[in-house]
Amino acid sequence: MSFTQFELHADLLRGIKELGYTRPTPIQSQAIPPAMQGRDLLGCAMTGSGKTVAFLLPIMNRLLGKRRGVTRTLILTPTRELAAQIEQSFTELAVHTPLSGAAVFGGVGMGPQEHAFRAGVDVIVATPGRLLDHFKQPYAKLDHLEVLVLDEADRMLDMGFLPDIKRVLRHLPTKRQTLFFSATMPAPIVALTREMLQNPVTINLERKSQPAIGITQAIYPVKQELKAHLFLELIKRGEIKDTIVFTRTKHRSNRLSDFLDRHGIPNARIHGNRSQAQRTEALAGFKSGRFQVLVATDIVARGIDIEELSHVVNFDVPHVPEDYIHRVGRTARAEATGDAFTFVSPEEEGELRAIERAIGKPLPRVTVPGFDYAKQPAERFEVPIAERIAAIRARKAEERARAKAKAERRAAQERGGGSGAAPSRGPRPAAAGESSGGRNGGRPGGAGGDSRGGPSSARSGAAGRVGRRPHRGSGGSGRSGGSGGGGGGRGAGRGGGPYSD
Repeated sequence: MSFTQFELHADLLRGIKELGYTRPTPIQSQAIPPAMQGRDLLGCAMTGSGKTVAFLLPIMNRLLGKRRGVTRTLILTPTRELAAQIEQSFTELAVHTPLSGAAVFGGVGMGPQEHAFRAGVDVIVATPGRLLDHFKQPYAKLDHLEVLVLDEADRMLDMGFLPDIKRVLRHLPTKRQTLFFSATMPAPIVALTREMLQNPVTINLERKSQPAIGITQAIYPVKQELKAHLFLELIKRGEIKDTIVFTRTKHRSNRLSDFLDRHGIPNARIHGNRSQAQRTEALAGFKSGRFQVLVATDIVARGIDIEELSHVVNFDVPHVPEDYIHRVGRTARAEATGDAFTFVSPEEEGELRAIERAIGKPLPRVTVPGFDYAKQPAERFEVPIAERIAAIRARKAEERARAKAKAERRAAQERGGGSGAAPSRGPRPAAAGESSGGRNGGRPGGAGGDSRGGPSSARSGAAGRVGRRPHRGSGGSGRSGGSGGGGGGRGAGRGGGPYSD
């Protein structure tokens, strides 16, 4: 079998050949023909099966020859990385065509994405949240949409995107072709397919989710506190080359990355607290070979296609079997081969048994010769969550105490300065011609002549101008001066003889 059997446009076949695709995978063979006929499609396919090409090729073949300048295809994905990956695959396949596409996701500026909407690129690949942000603006209209793709639908459900997906659907034409892909089919996903699809062609709906055939799986029993040292030992022995290593939490991802840094292992980390620029740089550096290890949470468990990835390591056992299947599916993609190692502490045996039940077989246990499984590390890999919470509470209490002390000092200063008066700085010699009123008051004149005549008072003394509303009285001459007691200028308006607040 070859891609020529699908009667694709010559420009697409040329791009396929240059990318090195020789024959279609099973999901491609089954999905491309009905998709090219305009049928709705429900594909239940494991990760790494080649379904991105399975939906891109029929869409691109449909778009070729149509009027440009309007968006006709929307592809929804759960993560930024998967959106970028699909957009890159589209660009590679479209290299000999005039078709255009854009990725729309959070963590980056909306300006270029707005331009894509206004220009009417042929294909938009988006995450639901950022797409809804654009839909609030008048330029984001998809009135000419012909094809909608939901990729990794069950992952979107896991991430809480189901309400967002339903809101997105309200912005789309009801008459369209819908291609729906999911690795698993939980009840909410089945209900959504019934709502969205019209007489769909179903593929592999009943197929039990399994890791790819080319994956060699192994279990490494080890105490929790020795996992990092065992991982380092396998790297130093050359048994692990380029690898994605999955941790349970963002905190453990950071700790493992720091541990590898201290031991000279080039690595990068990627998780939800990293900025989009950091995540993009980490993936690019790993793909280029600059980093030997990519430390990640499940944010990259699906959709990231890295060629010739030799190993996937589960530093922590996934809580559910489906996550295990998606993690190990990062290797042995497109019918290649790869190794998947899982580090299992005694506390994680329950999760491991659930995985073995799901895949229908026990996994082999491996003990590394020469590794000291009884040693006690000099440093703790991770601070227990209870200690971290206690430290956070202590820090917050200290901050509250400092804020309270600062407020009390401020209140004491205000009380010591008098009612509304600024703190006294003490008397100073009078300048020549300065009035008998203090600086804080108006400038009442003396008994005639220039308003700056007469002895000076202390800055906080009589005739203070605190509050800028001094008592009114019969003034001496104002600033403009005059003879006699008539007030003039500023002095007359703000008070005459000495007074005190």
